[in-house]
Amino acid sequence: MEKDVNYYEALDKRSKEYKEWKKSQKAEGLGDVVEKITEATGIKKAVKWLAGDDCGCDERKEKLNNLFPSRFKADCLQEDEYKWLDEWFKGGKGVMKPTEQKEMLVIYNRVFNARQQFTTCSSCLRDIMNRMHKVYEAYGD
Repeated sequence: MEKDVNYYEALDKRSKEYKEWKKSQKAEGLGDVVEKITEATGIKKAVKWLAGDDCGCDERKEKLNNLFPSRFKADCLQEDEYKWLDEWFKGGKGVMKPTEQKEMLVIYNRVFNARQQFTTCSSCLRDIMNRMHKVYEAYGD
């Protein structure tokens, strides 16, 4: 019989059993965070019902965990952000306009809980774009 969350939360916080349970609850990365959100909102149950047990969720979760381990503490993309990134990355643009950089930074700062500001440093901007491209690609699979 599987013990519920209330059981563990009632334990002495110094006990070995509680510490092991608490450690198991930590997210490995972005994939675990997305899974928790989809479970809490009922999306995962709906997807499993529509697509069956092999909907690709586990593979996607693993891929996101590998791309963004928990030290990144990244949030999920919102639909409008994904659409903007989709247009940007599929457009194959070589030079980013200042208005595009501002939009990219808004998304980047929200997803990574960062405070990156407008920059003229090309290597800094390239790093931001590469990290955002990894997030974008993770949603495309």
